[in-house]
Amino acid sequence: MTTYRRLGRSGLHLFPIGLGTMQFGWSADEQTSFDIMDAYAAAGGNFLDTADIYSNWTPDNPGGVSEEIMGRWMKARGNRDQMVVATKVRGPMGPRGSEGRGTIHQREGLSRRWILKACEDSLRRMQVDHIDLYQAHWVDNQTPIEETLAAFTELVQRGYVRYIGCSNYSAWRLMQALWASDRHGLESYVSIQPEYSLLSPTRANFEREQQRVAVEYGLGVVPWSPLGGGMLTGKYRRGQPLPDSVRASENAARRFSDQNFDIVETLVAVAERHQAHPAQVSLAWLLAQPAVTAPIIGANSVEQLRELLGTVDVQLTEDDLAEITRVSDWERARTEREI
Repeated sequence: MTTYRRLGRSGLHLFPIGLGTMQFGWSADEQTSFDIMDAYAAAGGNFLDTADIYSNWTPDNPGGVSEEIMGRWMKARGNRDQMVVATKVRGPMGPRGSEGRGTIHQREGLSRRWILKACEDSLRRMQVDHIDLYQAHWVDNQTPIEETLAAFTELVQRGYVRYIGCSNYSAWRLMQALWASDRHGLESYVSIQPEYSLLSPTRANFEREQQRVAVEYGLGVVPWSPLGGGMLTGKYRRGQPLPDSVRASENAARRFSDQNFDIVETLVAVAERHQAHPAQVSLAWLLAQPAVTAPIIGANSVEQLRELLGTVDVQLTEDDLAEITRVSDWERARTEREI
């Protein structure tokens, strides 16, 4: 039986693997998205993570499409109360270029004005009366952190939001926010969503500072891109040609290095011992790290999702964890580069 994990010191308990929905309405159409969420829920999954801007980088998409698909699915299935719904605010929303220069800045950021409006818009798109985890997508240097936290606090007091979190914050920004919450009696972040995987430098960036803050102050960690853009799935091998896909050529190839291929080969070896897949071993390693609650994965098909959900059945030994940690050690990589 799967054990659900408490998100930091909050009252939220999450399935060990979160389902990211950036693909919905982009690389996965609505029916495929419904099928993926059906399979996730059937496996016991309860943590759906989205953002208001998904996926406004595609043509004729003003953002909010992923939230709308999630909302229609929850309404059709009648399972809102079984899901932990997480979304984010910060990025620009709406069509660009037609309202005049500067107007776009009225529809983004972490000001009180924008947070209150963006939250109401997300609630409407998802057809829900509250958001379980409302996250600052990234820092807004134009807005004082006290204003941002006061706006989040107001949303909690109104009952629109249950808990607040942040994504892509540096350690000092996170500490600034925690200090401001404590000093002014405002709602405090209960989680951080960083890029974190076995790959250096993403591993180094997190473990040097943010992880220590999370452990010390009881924040849950829900990493994005836990498979390193596909590098840790094992489909990219040293000296072999790239798969015939746009993602392979544009995303994974930039992560190719001797150490990263060493990591992949180690994952393959450990996976073979457990009759598992390298991606499952990579996620299982993450789940064993301090403060990590639930890595967030994406899927474009039910088959892909089911393979990743198999992570919950993988039990790595202390020797397995030590072997993977050793080969992926970013301090070793830095020392070898200096030599």
